[in-house]
Amino acid sequence: MNLGIKNEDRLVIRHRYGVNSPVEGEYDESLAVHCKNGTFIGGRAGKALVYKGIPFAKPPVGNLRWKAPQPVDDCDGVFEAYYNGKSPIQTEWPSEQASYYPQGEDCLYLNIWLNETDKTADKPVMVFFHGGSYGWGGTADPIYDGANFVGKQSDIILVTVGYRVGMMGFVDFSIVKGGEDFPDSPNLGLLDQIEALRWVQKNIGAFGGNTENVTVFGESAGGGSVSLLPIIPQAKGLFKRVIAESGSVALTFSKEQCQTVTEKLLKTAGAESMQDLMALTEAELKLVNESVNDINNFPQRDGKLIPLDPYLPYENGESAGVDIMIGTNSDEMNYWIGEIGGMMLYRFTSSVKFENDLKSLSYVGKRRVKKFIDSLEGPNIWRVSEFYNEMMFRLPAIYQAQEHSKNGGKAYMYYWTVPSAIPDRKACHAVELAYVFGNLEETIYTGERADEDISDAVMQMWTNFARIGNPSTDEIEWKPYDVNDRASLVISDKPHMSNDVLHKQRKMLSPLLKRMINPSYAGLDYNVPYVRKLLAGGLLAVSGVAAAAVLTAKLFKD
Repeated sequence: MNLGIKNEDRLVIRHRYGVNSPVEGEYDESLAVHCKNGTFIGGRAGKALVYKGIPFAKPPVGNLRWKAPQPVDDCDGVFEAYYNGKSPIQTEWPSEQASYYPQGEDCLYLNIWLNETDKTADKPVMVFFHGGSYGWGGTADPIYDGANFVGKQSDIILVTVGYRVGMMGFVDFSIVKGGEDFPDSPNLGLLDQIEALRWVQKNIGAFGGNTENVTVFGESAGGGSVSLLPIIPQAKGLFKRVIAESGSVALTFSKEQCQTVTEKLLKTAGAESMQDLMALTEAELKLVNESVNDINNFPQRDGKLIPLDPYLPYENGESAGVDIMIGTNSDEMNYWIGEIGGMMLYRFTSSVKFENDLKSLSYVGKRRVKKFIDSLEGPNIWRVSEFYNEMMFRLPAIYQAQEHSKNGGKAYMYYWTVPSAIPDRKACHAVELAYVFGNLEETIYTGERADEDISDAVMQMWTNFARIGNPSTDEIEWKPYDVNDRASLVISDKPHMSNDVLHKQRKMLSPLLKRMINPSYAGLDYNVPYVRKLLAGGLLAVSGVAAAAVLTAKLFKD
């Protein structure tokens, strides 16, 4: 589909939607790359050669719906590679820009950027998996555009990968009639990522990439994904290094936690069996998703693909063959101020969630949490937020780095403190993305144009790690993490090394690490002391978020 666009114009298109079509007749050989599943004709964006919408697996449609990805067939055809593949099915959401791009089941495509002016042989390859809480996101999000990245880091090949999310990528059908025929459904998104890495191993050499120097990186759900990949046998040998931004193996669910989505899917679709679900059209799936996608699963600790204790492989040294860089942001939870609907609802919901999570702890655990909360200063909402910053993000990242390094693996840690300009967000979840990709005009998380000097420094660190396994630069020596020094790079306007950042908080909460507390607000019980205290102000019932807003506005003052 050419949409009436001249070839020279389409070469600089970044995010306009179109469908890549077969190419008949002559084509520009300088823009062609010959892969096993076809010859792909890309475009140009500045110094970058860009290849979008390359299929890495068969479309997961028809009989392949909710099945493990199948490798693409070899092909001698010639195809356009001008447009992103569709975003996976998801609810449109303001903070997930790819959700406004056309969606569909047929979403297993990847994009590639390389600098055509750099003639380095065997270029390092960086493969990015997007975030979105495993329920949202896609490669069409402009914050992930790679032109600026490879423009400044010219010897790097960047790959961004689409994978199934939400009810199409992470749903457990074991309780559904006929579900035994869909055994991989709880972790399809991860299997998609592995299939993409297999495609990279088979084909990236045609773009000039070194298959023996592949780094996987990701943020949030992407950071969780690349933390899980080193402990999944099927992914062994497909990459050499990992960069996990604000994600870890803690972002996983038990089998029991995954049933909520299954039950809601069946109820919303009016289905009783897999036969009923397979009969749904794509349009019907999208309508069902509008209801189901207000909750979503994380990858399931199924004891098959992912161990019941996902920390155990790190403890046993199974990850030692890869280099790992991992870190978190100082104010991760402040991101959810926007996601939940503003400070008012954030105060309410976080407090309710906090008391829900306390229920699962022993008396000793509750005392430990109280001691932690009492040790902090400021309004209660920020102390609760710091509890979650630690339990959901920082402590799991520390433990992964700790166990990895104890078993002979190379580990580096960072602690991001550069703030957003958006009020109350501070150094929130996802704020680093514009800096990492060099897309400084993408201000959705930063609030204003990101600082170019910090961005350049961060890109240099990330790519140095991908090149040689050491993120140090001429300006700063980044020391590896180990249990003796616990050295971390504090990323600020003046990056510096610091040993055992927030060590008192780490020591207080580390014994609770394996409680696997994660950012799920599904199924909260509102019958908790905090709500009962609010009810004493005159309202009789809490029936959901709307009532929560009324309660908070009327009664809660911090």
